[in-house]
Amino acid sequence: MSAARETILGRIAEALRLAAPRPHLSSDVPAGTPAKVGKAWLPEGGDDEEGRLALLEANLGKLRASLVRVPDAPAAAAALARLAAERGWKRLALHRGELTETVARGLPCETWCVDDGFDKDRLEACDAGLTACESLVAQTGSLLVSSASNGGRALSILPHVHVVVARRQQVLPDLEAALADARARHGGALPSMLGFITGPSRTGDIERILVLGAHGPKELHVILIG
Repeated sequence: MSAARETILGRIAEALRLAAPRPHLSSDVPAGTPAKVGKAWLPEGGDDEEGRLALLEANLGKLRASLVRVPDAPAAAAALARLAAERGWKRLALHRGELTETVARGLPCETWCVDDGFDKDRLEACDAGLTACESLVAQTGSLLVSSASNGGRALSILPHVHVVVARRQQVLPDLEAALADARARHGGALPSMLGFITGPSRTGDIERILVLGAHGPKELHVILIG
């Protein structure tokens, strides 16, 4: 047991001494690196802003999430109101914030702010949850959310539909950039929860049949302003 332990610790120490490339970017792999080691396992995050937006939209589509691009906050409110009317929502829960409160005004359904008093049963009975996010990751089509942007963990999990409102400048190329952005924004006081949401909740465990909404929302809608 001690020999195995020493071997493992020795390998860890060696790995810490040697600089390693970021494995997901082919451009970072040094020349001469064996193909098995240097293989890129995640796509690039787009060469420019338009490239990032196109990649984000493509990845969200593959994940069965929707992206609605609007020019400004009033247009975002109109898009959310159309979605609520089409789906026949009766109740929507939201976390208090500049964007969420702005786009939730005038909805054709009851709105409830979870900051006014958390109630799990009431939240679970809501048709949709509306949150902001820290950033959007073009590389994977993921959303980086936090307890600060979501008002807790439950708002993006319990309602059957999750709607995220964000600004165009929040679209970042890759996972590394998203985490660096969160660190820069919050400094030494990171939120208690950071999590990546990649499409609606899903499972394929039962006879390899894809089922949406297995452990959370079955629909994910992103309203992007700008």
